[in-house]
This record gives sequence, C-alpha cells and structure tokens, in this order.
Amino acid sequence: MSRILVVDDDVDLLNLVSIPLRSQGFEVDSFDDPLEAEGKIPHRAYDLILTDLEMPERNGLDLLKLAKEVDPSTCVILLTGHAAVDTAVEAMKMGAFDYLKKPFPNKELLAVIEKGLRQRELEQENRRLRSELREKYHFENLVGNAASMQKVFRMIERAGPTDSTVLILGESGTGKELAARAIHETSNRAHRRFLKVNCSALTDSLLESELFGHIKGSFTGAAADKRGLFEAANGGTLFLDEVGDTSPALQAKLLRVLQEGEIRPVG
Repeated sequence: MSRILVVDDDVDLLNLVSIPLRSQGFEVDSFDDPLEAEGKIPHRAYDLILTDLEMPERNGLDLLKLAKEVDPSTCVILLTGHAAVDTAVEAMKMGAFDYLKKPFPNKELLAVIEKGLRQRELEQENRRLRSELREKYHFENLVGNAASMQKVFRMIERAGPTDSTVLILGESGTGKELAARAIHETSNRAHRRFLKVNCSALTDSLLESELFGHIKGSFTGAAADKRGLFEAANGGTLFLDEVGDTSPALQAKLLRVLQEGEIRPVG
C-alpha cells in the first residue's frame, strides 16, 4: 500500500486528513511540525505528500522542493486557503501535482490522491522502461566499453532525472550534442521538444533575438512578435552549442535566465 506523508500545523485538520486515509489502508505519517517532516522526507520514500502551503519555519514550497530533489516522481499535493491560491498555482509550475482549497470534502481528497498515485505509477513505469532500453541499447548513438565512456554514461543517467542546467565540455566533434540528446531522452522531458542553436554561427543581436524572442518593431525587420527558443523549449530541453563563443554581455543575460528562470524579449 502507498506511503503518504501529511503535514499541517493545524492539528485538527491534520487528524481530519490522516484518519480517513488510514481507514482506506494507506500507510500514513502525519506531522504538525514541518521541520520534523522535513527530516523524514529523505529517508522514508513517500509515494505522496500532502502539505499545508503556509506554515511557520518551513512552508509547503520548501517541502515540495526537497521532495522533488529526493525523488522527482513523488506526488506532492498542497493544502491551501483561499488567499494563497495564486501561490499554489505557482507551486504546480514547480512540480506539485495539484492543490486543494480548504475546506474540502473527503471524497475530493481521496479522488485527487488516487489520480496523483496513478500518475506516479505511470512515471515510475516509464522510467523502468527507459532504463531497460538503455541497458539493452546503451544510449542512442552513444556506444562505448571504455571506462571513460562508462563514466559519461553514469553522468548522463544522474543528470537526466533532474531539472538542473548541465554544462557539457569537450573538443569539437567529441559528441557533446549526442550527450545532450541522451540526457534529454533519459529525462521526464523526453516527450517534449529538444531544440538546439549554434551560438557561434550568429551575431550577438541575432542570437539574442533567437533565444529571447522579440517584440514587433523592436528593430528593423521585426515585422511581428517572435517567440524565442527559451519559450519554445519550455518543458523540454534547449541545447546551446558553442555557448562559450558568445560575448560577456550576452553571457550575463543567459546567466540571469538560468538563475531567475525568466526571459525578457528584445524590445
């Protein structure tokens, strides 16, 4: 049976949620102290986490981030008051499965838990199948028995399940794009787009427009709004080939995107 963590500093609501779940046969850990719950997440392999969004010392977003770092497939559902709905929606962009607005009936709670657990099972099955394919065929277009290549394969396997920015170094022709595609194919983004751009083939102004998009009339020839590659690759992977050839000014803009996760079209 699935293991569920419930976190809420309101003890009454904590019991209202935990007791029905236990009666349904779920293995439930419940905490009214988010710090105590935080210490359990790395060690208990929870299938699903129900957490209040607004709590002292640690909030639901903190627990969401930790849970996804421990296991990206962990289903996280937020419990929120009316005033925090906007924050809950933002949390879904960070990987939360759904949110429930207080008060909510047990029927609604059980329904969203069932959907969340089903989604987790599908993600785990997809990862298992991808793992079997990797073992059978190695990585697409990447084959090697040397210790150095096996190290590359292990690094790809570690990078794939994360949403981290990855720097791939190597001489020209050593297969950096192949490694980038392999990371994409082993990730939860494999069903989304893989886009690439050769940064050394474009001037800074053209590359900036290509990456960030532009607004109509922002420069000569900008006859219409254009969506940039960062936006087009949202949810997938964007491979910046030869990014080291860009100017320091453009690299600073790229760094801002990587740090803040926001883009600003030219114009």
